[in-house]
Amino acid sequence: MSLREFIEAERAAAGAVLEIEEEVSTDYEAAAIMKRHDGGPILVFRRLKGHSYQAAAGVCGSRERIYRAIGADKETYYRRVSWAVQNPKPPELVESGPVMEVSEPPNLEGLPIFRHYEKDPGKYITSGIVVARSADGSFQNASVHRMLVLGKDRLAIRIVPRHLYAMREDAAMLGKDLQVAIVIGTHPAVMIGVNSGPDYRVNELWVANSLLGGRMKVVKCPDVDISVPWDAEFVLEGEISADETADEGPFVDLTGTYDIVRKQPVVRIKRVMRRRDAIYQALLPGGSEHKLLMGIPKEVRMYEAIQKAVPKVKGVRLTPGGCCWFHAVVSIKKQADGDGKNAAMAALGSNPSLKHVVVVDEDVDIDSPEEVEWAIATRFQGDSDLTLIEGARGSTLDPSSDQTNILTAKLAIDATIPWSKPKEKFLRAAIPEATRGERAAERQ
Repeated sequence: MSLREFIEAERAAAGAVLEIEEEVSTDYEAAAIMKRHDGGPILVFRRLKGHSYQAAAGVCGSRERIYRAIGADKETYYRRVSWAVQNPKPPELVESGPVMEVSEPPNLEGLPIFRHYEKDPGKYITSGIVVARSADGSFQNASVHRMLVLGKDRLAIRIVPRHLYAMREDAAMLGKDLQVAIVIGTHPAVMIGVNSGPDYRVNELWVANSLLGGRMKVVKCPDVDISVPWDAEFVLEGEISADETADEGPFVDLTGTYDIVRKQPVVRIKRVMRRRDAIYQALLPGGSEHKLLMGIPKEVRMYEAIQKAVPKVKGVRLTPGGCCWFHAVVSIKKQADGDGKNAAMAALGSNPSLKHVVVVDEDVDIDSPEEVEWAIATRFQGDSDLTLIEGARGSTLDPSSDQTNILTAKLAIDATIPWSKPKEKFLRAAIPEATRGERAAERQ
C-alpha cells in the first residue's frame, strides 16, 4: 500500500483530507498552512509555485491515523509494533515499480522541498528515509534523517550516534563512501517500521513489511546496491561521504526551538528516480507528525521495559507538551508499594532522552493532562514520592541541558495510591446512573 493509496483510504473512511487548491509557495507559505492545521487532516497541496509536483503533509499527524495505518488501536499498538520488530519479514523483490517510471540526473533545487522557519539556512528534506548498505554489503539499514539542501546534488545530513552513524564509521575506516538511497513518500506503516528501533543489522524495511501484513514489494536501485519500496514517490540514489562535512542547522526540532549548528556529513546524489506524477511528502519540523513518529516507537520500547519491572502496565504516553520525547505518563495496576517507583525507573532506563515521568493508577486517563495533574494533586507527596536523579545522560535536543556532555537531571513522580492507606480515600466520587423510570420521567 502506497502513500497515495493511504490518503485515498483516509479520504473514504474518515474524510480527514483537506485539499489546498490555491497556488502555494514552498518557501514558508506551505509550512504556515501546515502549522495552522497541525494535528488535523492530511493536507494535499495541489499547486506549488514553480513546480509541477503536488505535496502531501500531516499524513502521520494524529495517533488514530497511525493506529489505522498499522492495523491497531490505542490498546494494541504496543503489541503490534513489538511483534513486527521481533518478526521482520523480507519483502518480495520485483524487477520494476512505479518509483522507476522516471530516472533523471539530480536537481534537488528542482524538487518541491520546503523551507519552514525564518532562520532555516535553506530547504530541508524532513520525511526522507535513508536506506544504507553496509560497507561489506551484508545488510541494509533504514532510518529517518533531516537533510539540508546544499546544491543540485549535495545534502548535509544530521546523523546521531546510532546505526547509520556506525555504518558510516565502518565505511570510512575502509576508505569508502557509504551507499544510500533516500526514499520520500511512503505509507505511514513504513515510517513507523523504520523508526521502530530493532537490533543493529536488522533491516527496518522488513519490520515495516510485517506491519503491512507482508504486502511490501521492493526494487533494486540502478546505481547503488540497495532495495527500496517499489511504490515510493521519490528515491534519491547516492552516497554519504567518508570525509566531506558541511554546516548543518540551525533546525527546528521536536522542542519547537532551534537546534545548534554542527559539522555533519555530506550526501552526494547520483540519480533521482520517481513516479511521473510524484507526490512530495512534507513533514513540519516540531509539529505533531514529527513528535508522533519519534515518540510512538519509543513508547513501545518503554512499555516492553516497564512490563519487566511491574506486573501490569496499562499504557505509556510520551506527552505532546513534553515534545513526545522528554515527558512520559505511565499507567499501572499497582499491587504493592514500590511498584510506582519501579515503573518510573524502568521508563527512565529504557529511554535516555526522558527527563520527567509520572506514574499513575489505571483509573487515570493518561491522555488527559487534567486527570494526570489531579493524580499528582491528590496522590503524591514530594518528600516521599519524588525521586531526583542528577547528572544522567540526556538528549542533545534539550536546550536546558548540558548539550555538550549531554547531561541532565531527571525526575520520577509516583502519583499512585499509597498501598498502606485506605483506597477509598483516593477514589473519585460517582453519581449512580438514573433508573429507566427516572429517565422516562425526565423526558416528560
